[in-house]
Amino acid sequence: MHCHDLGRLLSCYGNPTVHTPRLDAFAADGIRFDGMFAAAPQCSPSRAALFTGRWPHANGVLGLTHHEFAWDLHPGERHLGGILREAGYRSVLLGVHHESRTLPDQEIAEQLGFDLVDKSEVLADPVADRGIAHLSELLAGEKPFFLELGFFEPHRIPGTRDPHGVQGFLGNHVEPDDSRGVAVPPYLLDTEAARTELAELQGAVRHMDAAAGRVLAHLDELGIAEDTLVIFTTDHGVALPRAKCSLYDPGLEVAFIARYPRRGWTGGRVHDELLSNTDFVPTLLELLQQPADEDLHGRSFLPLLDGGQPYTPHAEVYGEMTYHDYYDPRRCLRTRTHKLIANFSSAHAFMDPSQSWNRRCIPRVQIAGPKSSHAALELYDLREDPAELNDLAGDPEHAELLADLSRRLYAWLRRTEDPLLHGAITSPLHIKTAGLLGGAADD
Repeated sequence: MHCHDLGRLLSCYGNPTVHTPRLDAFAADGIRFDGMFAAAPQCSPSRAALFTGRWPHANGVLGLTHHEFAWDLHPGERHLGGILREAGYRSVLLGVHHESRTLPDQEIAEQLGFDLVDKSEVLADPVADRGIAHLSELLAGEKPFFLELGFFEPHRIPGTRDPHGVQGFLGNHVEPDDSRGVAVPPYLLDTEAARTELAELQGAVRHMDAAAGRVLAHLDELGIAEDTLVIFTTDHGVALPRAKCSLYDPGLEVAFIARYPRRGWTGGRVHDELLSNTDFVPTLLELLQQPADEDLHGRSFLPLLDGGQPYTPHAEVYGEMTYHDYYDPRRCLRTRTHKLIANFSSAHAFMDPSQSWNRRCIPRVQIAGPKSSHAALELYDLREDPAELNDLAGDPEHAELLADLSRRLYAWLRRTEDPLLHGAITSPLHIKTAGLLGGAADD
């Protein structure tokens, strides 16, 4: 099960004002990972990395996959749904699909290798209903199954209750939730407008939690919870300024919870090792004793899940953004103590994910004026400055550290053949428009 734009906004991740009893109980009965980071701080690239085990700049999804954004997996890229179908699983995708080009369901199924794709419903309640119905059907079949359930919430939802110029989190089926108060994150100004918007976000998270809980309860009702591996995660951070669409931690941090009682993946264990969501596919393939392609970028963390096994943690994890609303190529390296961000354009200091003319949450950093564009490099000490508000890249005392992290980030770009090293990256719409103009000229 995965959802949009959640980050780690669950009570079990230390958020005292959000109400998520079902997923908290699931974490208490499973294994929670506190150091999981997304490959990208936006929907499609992160999901493409999650389900292929390869970085967005390698698998082809460098931006959004719907409408004229039109990014898609390169031919030959293997999605987990197709890999497992080839291994003998019945493979079904219900709800949100956002990791390859948005096409009719049957074409997506053929491209990715699913037996069935149904994205006719994406909101949490109807997706949970369909998931519950399909679980009974899948259990009646002769094959083991892989079921991918995608919930839209807590993504922002166009609704009739939004103030003028605002796209909030309520839609017409979600109520705000400030029953435990509202905790404004440290990278935002604590204002009444921010608290109003965060209450809406908490309501959307609570709504999604209830839907996920119904699916989990149905596993118990079917008597298969003991023998079923369940993963819950999200694509990237919350849809707030300086979170989603940024390479700061609030944009890249994600919840990741696993439970598989028959294997011993239970009991509420917690791990804080640095992990990337590119690690998911190789981990699952090792668990299932399936061969993994040599070009996977992730690395299995099965020893952590099994417990008591030798495991060498990542020294660093990486993140990237190329296109979202516009071209804003950025790459980052994160260790346990520091973050280096490399910016390849002079775009605004961060992309605004509020999808609104009137922003209700205001970040603490400068957002307007001639100094609001990217610096070439940004450096943050995550121990002293976890909100990443104080850029140390220009501090002579940190010059040696800056140089070391820069070398390591550059080595990753070369090792993974990032096309940014060869210049600006052309979008699908650019190619389409040039072709249309060229065709008109030929006529």
